[in-house]
Amino acid sequence: MDEVIIIAAIFLGLPWIIFHYITKWKTAATITNDDEALLEELYQLAKRLDERMDTVERLVASDNPDFKPARVQHDRDIDNQPLRELDRMLGQKGERR
Repeated sequence: MDEVIIIAAIFLGLPWIIFHYITKWKTAATITNDDEALLEELYQLAKRLDERMDTVERLVASDNPDFKPARVQHDRDIDNQPLRELDRMLGQKGERR
């Protein structure tokens, strides 16, 4: 009887434990749907805040001609390239859903 228990433990129990922890390891490294939704919400919030900053800077620049914004500007290609890449990646992700 002891031999049956040992053989069952080796051929059933051991692979089950190994596959169980492999599955846990793989799912722990992925982004969940909640994480993706939060990232999308934060991205949209950042875009809205950027538009608001543009408006404030235009108002200040209209009052003070010497005003030079020291942040990333929406109308320069060097500043827009990372944003375009992010928009492209989000668009591709939306197409896959």
